[in-house]
Amino acid sequence: MANTKRKITRSKVNNVIVHIILAVLSLIWVAPILWVIMTSFRPEKGAYPTSFFPKTWTLANYEKLFTDTAVFNFPRWFGNTFVVAVFSCILSTIFLVCIAFCMSRLRFKMRKPFLNVALILGMFPGFMSIMAVYYIMKGLNLLDGPLKLVALVLLYSGGSGILNFYVAKGFFDTIPKTIDEAAYVDGASKWHVLTRITIPLSKPIIIYTILTSFIAPWIDFILSKVIIGTESKYYTVAIGMWNMLERENVYQWYTTFFAAAVIVSIPVAIIFLLMQRYYTDGMAGAVKG
Repeated sequence: MANTKRKITRSKVNNVIVHIILAVLSLIWVAPILWVIMTSFRPEKGAYPTSFFPKTWTLANYEKLFTDTAVFNFPRWFGNTFVVAVFSCILSTIFLVCIAFCMSRLRFKMRKPFLNVALILGMFPGFMSIMAVYYIMKGLNLLDGPLKLVALVLLYSGGSGILNFYVAKGFFDTIPKTIDEAAYVDGASKWHVLTRITIPLSKPIIIYTILTSFIAPWIDFILSKVIIGTESKYYTVAIGMWNMLERENVYQWYTTFFAAAVIVSIPVAIIFLLMQRYYTDGMAGAVKG
């Protein structure tokens, strides 16, 4: 009886310790987000406030983003980024689903070498080939005017499949092949199996693919900076917000930068909240390689 009480006491103590640790970690995680939000409402200029909390609160920084567009045209940058992210998301999802289906369901001579090469290439950071990609786009005359945004869509869509299709392939592998075989016996083609059987059964991983394919171009800076260059009207939000922090602009635009950061995070937060359940299910299902 005494041993049982000791075990219960130890269990309660352990639970309390775990909850304290989780509370501290949550505070550490949430504090920077709260600081960004509070700074966006701070009326004082400059990057060195005298207090953690704003002395007064204002919406002037948000108003400035959408009205003072002579130097930093944030509404246009937001529109550019949204268009690139949406089209990249659509093309990436189609591409990844198709290649994952082929790697999971079809058997052909170069299948395993292809998987090995794709895995090795996925281990290298994308910026290693960025200059080669730049000159390829330049040779195709895709770096002139609005075609720069088209180039970004193509690059984000094409580059997304190097390693990400492994996740979708793992999920497709969990779907019994007997379902496909039964469909083939009934006269279905591979296209019918993909569109009428595999995709309806794979909504979680498709939602996950949509989410990751949208976020990647939304937050990218390096590739967009190389492709867009110095033409500010084609900037994405990442490039434009970086320019707000340059030495000659940081004093006037520092707090406005945080207002932009809050606005930019809203679409991603909304998408993630709407798809969180499917996102979790998709990652849980993609465990079979």
